[in-house]
Amino acid sequence: MKLRTAFLNGILTENPTFRLVLGMCPTLAITVAASNGVGMGLAATFVLVFSNLVISCLRKAIPEQIRIPVFVVIIATFVTMVQLLVKAFLPALDKSLGIFIPLIVVNCIIFARAEAFAFKNPPLLAIMDGLGMGVGFTLAITVLSAIREILGAGTLFGLRVMPDAYQPMAIIIAPPGGFIMLGLLLAAVNLVTRRLAKKPA
Repeated sequence: MKLRTAFLNGILTENPTFRLVLGMCPTLAITVAASNGVGMGLAATFVLVFSNLVISCLRKAIPEQIRIPVFVVIIATFVTMVQLLVKAFLPALDKSLGIFIPLIVVNCIIFARAEAFAFKNPPLLAIMDGLGMGVGFTLAITVLSAIREILGAGTLFGLRVMPDAYQPMAIIIAPPGGFIMLGLLLAAVNLVTRRLAKKPA
């Protein structure tokens, strides 16, 4: 049951994007196409799961005073692996995401889970926490990306989904559009959460 809670926590109660509002830099910058959201989400999930695992396994051997530099080295190792894999097998995605893949090293979602969870819990729980947070982040930015792509370009994953008469709203895929759509989604999530909380069990 604890494993299930650790996994669902990142998707529902502590979703890094919609509940904790972490990792806003890539969330606002790359969410102009649904494929970007999926790619960034999967890359972050890989780093979350494996960095959590390694940090949890080494937690008793890492001195408290140097834990942050150790976290950086571990996280950077997995980010480098992801970056090289994306460059080799998905060059179009690498070009689209650009600097935001290496910037996963300093993503506050990764550091928050390393510090708050992986460093204090056993490996299996740390893996489930990383997986839950990664899935929650992926779902959130993919939803945001899909909405922005549909409204801003009339496409979804590059395929035309809106009628020919539809006039794309260019502001939605511009930087201000990221703030507008994120704000609306945060408001919607908060509204739904409050209504569900008021319902009797």
